Amino acid sequence: MGKGLLIVISGPSGAGKGTVVGKLISGGDYALSISATTRSPREGEKEGINYFFKTRDEFEEMINKGDFLEYAQFCGNYYGTPLPYVKQMLDEGKNVILEIEVKGAFQVKEKCPEAVLIFLAPPSMKELEDRLIGRGTETPEVVAERLARAMDELDLVDDYDYVVVNDDVDEAVNDIRSIVKAEQRRAARNTGINKKIKGVD
Repeated sequence: MGKGLLIVISGPSGAGKGTVVGKLISGGDYALSISATTRSPREGEKEGINYFFKTRDEFEEMINKGDFLEYAQFCGNYYGTPLPYVKQMLDEGKNVILEIEVKGAFQVKEKCPEAVLIFLAPPSMKELEDRLIGRGTETPEVVAERLARAMDELDLVDDYDYVVVNDDVDEAVNDIRSIVKAEQRRAARNTGINKKIKGVD
């Protein structure tokens, strides 16, 4: 079994990342990376399934040891992607998906240049606004904030390897599967295949 691919999926809030990633994971050939956090578990959350729960000291020790692909602080808590867990999944031949924001995506690319960065974009800002309002969970101020942030994030699309417009969820999922299939067939990822085909060591 070959080594898996590290796939980073980013995009504005409301672009449909959770839905698209959920469909990819349900197929069984993708694994979702589990983040570590210093926040307390919420009701029903399990260690090693939802998060790896760490104390602040444990998390900072992991930072010092270089054990994170990327990490950030939100609302007084650390969140990060543990490198050993991701490496283990990749070595098992699983394609690992990281659903993270743009800043984290570039941290990952720095540490793992072979990672594939995919930006999931809405078809238009109007559609994004409609989706955010349609959730019914955010105030008009929060919606405006998310739209402003989306404009900034869209300016960074050129720094990604691929962009997928999520107009239709199934089409977006198929697009990502096609990208992954093409990436797995890159000659640079298949060094030595010529010798294998020729039957020489």
